[in-house]
Amino acid sequence: MADTAADIDTHEGQGGGSVVQASKDLFSGAVGGIAQVLIGQPFDIVKVRLQTSNTYPNAISAATSIWKHEGPLAFYKGTLTPLLGIGACVSIQFGAFHAARRWLEQRNAAANPAFIPGVHNLGYGQYYAAGAFAGVANSVISGPIEHVRIRLQTQPHGAGRLYAGPLDCVRKLSAQGGVLGGLYRGEAVTVIREAQAYGVWFLAFEWLMNADAARNKVDRKQVPAYKVAFYGGLAGEALWLASYPFDVVKSKMQTDGFGKDQRYKTMRDCFAQTFRAEGARGFWKGIGPTLLRAMPVSAGTFAVVEATMRAIN
Repeated sequence: MADTAADIDTHEGQGGGSVVQASKDLFSGAVGGIAQVLIGQPFDIVKVRLQTSNTYPNAISAATSIWKHEGPLAFYKGTLTPLLGIGACVSIQFGAFHAARRWLEQRNAAANPAFIPGVHNLGYGQYYAAGAFAGVANSVISGPIEHVRIRLQTQPHGAGRLYAGPLDCVRKLSAQGGVLGGLYRGEAVTVIREAQAYGVWFLAFEWLMNADAARNKVDRKQVPAYKVAFYGGLAGEALWLASYPFDVVKSKMQTDGFGKDQRYKTMRDCFAQTFRAEGARGFWKGIGPTLLRAMPVSAGTFAVVEATMRAIN
């Protein structure tokens, strides 16, 4: 999910329209996304355990229990799946956002001849719309990838393991509920979460970047890399605060049983049951480690993307 993004304007004007430059951008984003997964995975497994179980009173208790009973490598359960899929996810995110942004810029230029694409900024509502479009496009891949990762993260340890690995998990989920009802379980709430998350991410990031450029009277490309990373981290915090309740419902649905063991029939049913059982607080379980994760993960992603672009250029 979300937690993947980069400064889309950093490399504009450097042949960004060419196939070669586009390939470099996508490769850099994929490397940054891999760094994001490796940095954020320990936080993510604690978040998922808190969201889907009442066993742990807080994040420290969950992390301590995982370390004690499952060992340090348990914090990287389910890592292979997002690592395998991150390249495709980043490609879709960047491609969809760029396509939506260009379409909106052309629309603005047609309505107002004074608007110059690449020079004048989109409206913040338009940035949100372009980001939401990227999120919806990305959800086609991120939905099943996150489902498999969550199943691997929450399965019993040792002899009680349910899945031998990602491929075995995909096979068993598809066999139990079919592709749509099994592998793509929770996809409706995933689409909503991705749209809201990426819309807010781009809106927050663009506002921070444009405000800095205006305040210091510099071009956006002159904003230092450490500020780009910092703003990306802040935008990551905004992303989770805006979309976290949807993520909780998604996690609950993607750890639910099948057949007679299925507890939540629909997304709406999951929302209703969670509210009845836990109140509003139930939609914010695990928010602490998630916010702690968001800043270093986003900052690390930006730093790696920038370093990779400089190296390959």
